[in-house]
Amino acid sequence: MYVSKLAFRTKKENPSDEFSPGAQLLVRAGFVEKNFSGVYTYLPLGLRVLKNVAALIRKEMDAIGGQELLMPALTPKAIWDISGRWEVLGDILYKLKDGQDKTLSLAPTHEDVLSAIMVHHLSGNDRLPIYLYQIQNKFRDEPRAKSGLIRTREFLMKDLYSFNASVDDLNKFYEIVKEAYVRIFKACEVKAYVTQASGGTFSKENSHEFMVESSAGEDRVLVCSECSFAKNMEVVNDEKQQGCDECKKSTMQEIKAVEVGNIFKLGTKFSEAFGLYTTNEEGDKVPVVMGSYGIGLGRIMGTIAEVSSDDHGLIWPTVLAPYHIYLVPLEKSGVDLGNVTEIAQRIYKDLQESGFDILYDDREKSAGEKFGDADILGIPLRLVVSEKTLKENSVEIKERKTGKITLVPVGLVTEFVGHFMVSGSQYVVN
Repeated sequence: MYVSKLAFRTKKENPSDEFSPGAQLLVRAGFVEKNFSGVYTYLPLGLRVLKNVAALIRKEMDAIGGQELLMPALTPKAIWDISGRWEVLGDILYKLKDGQDKTLSLAPTHEDVLSAIMVHHLSGNDRLPIYLYQIQNKFRDEPRAKSGLIRTREFLMKDLYSFNASVDDLNKFYEIVKEAYVRIFKACEVKAYVTQASGGTFSKENSHEFMVESSAGEDRVLVCSECSFAKNMEVVNDEKQQGCDECKKSTMQEIKAVEVGNIFKLGTKFSEAFGLYTTNEEGDKVPVVMGSYGIGLGRIMGTIAEVSSDDHGLIWPTVLAPYHIYLVPLEKSGVDLGNVTEIAQRIYKDLQESGFDILYDDREKSAGEKFGDADILGIPLRLVVSEKTLKENSVEIKERKTGKITLVPVGLVTEFVGHFMVSGSQYVVN
């Protein structure tokens, strides 16, 4: 992609209606546009990041046996009445009426909808366990929509639901999902604490949240420096008792954090409400045991913008970056005396054929302006081809995250980039 062809350009000034640094950067860099409070448009660069987040999550969900489906966002009140959550969820539900005066809601989550579906498709325990997930827009009338993509009214979420024959089976799968989430956030290059939390309106059991330390966060979390055990303050009975429950060695430290994922043991709450039963090994009719597991895709994107940036702009992990490479040809005074354009075009073609996504800055701008855009966009590698580098038969390659600069022979550029992508992350979304 040529930079001159990008539909949206970077901006020098921060937007007046965004207050967190990450949200300001995402708007300035042209990744998102705020429509109104809590609602955003993902511009082409932002959508590329969002698709990369989805690809990473799908890879992990498929690997643990998940099957993808897509449920409707528009749901009837009758579904929520069965579970009793029409009243429980209350004001966060977007409620409306259709032309036949039927009361509907835009779904904030899908435990109820999927439970009603599974009643018609599950008989006996010979087909259990079943793991179903979707990546779909959710709607919650958030009174505190803030911090850009971290808390919004319309958001993209991966929600996975497990259907097990027994509590033991649920517990085993719960740990499998927990490990998959750890891998996802590790690939995103964020430190996510596996945090003990309440079950909220879902379950009486404790749940686990995946928390990333950030000043933009709304949660208060206690973390142990010795063993990384973490606990949401909402489940701390005595705030003066801050010793670690796990290692017993350290005083817990309080941090502000953003929740980027959560997992719940639902038990039989929804299966009993909807009449979702199976038969056990003794032939008795028993309710299916369920679990629910969520990750906010836009929230991951917004959180990375908050915690992975510097004074110059965003710093995307390789797995999520909208493009792998920002290629900058530099000719002196518009006169190409060293085959700069020819070499840059050849490198561009070779890298594309090797499966890498590249932004080629073909604009008649100064080197400083081109370098500035490469930095604010957060592209992992910046390649510079100039008369100076070609005197050494080389290309200058700068790593966005570390600032490290390497002169690489022209003939070894593709090999260098390939090695960087593999060593930088085990996931490369081509």
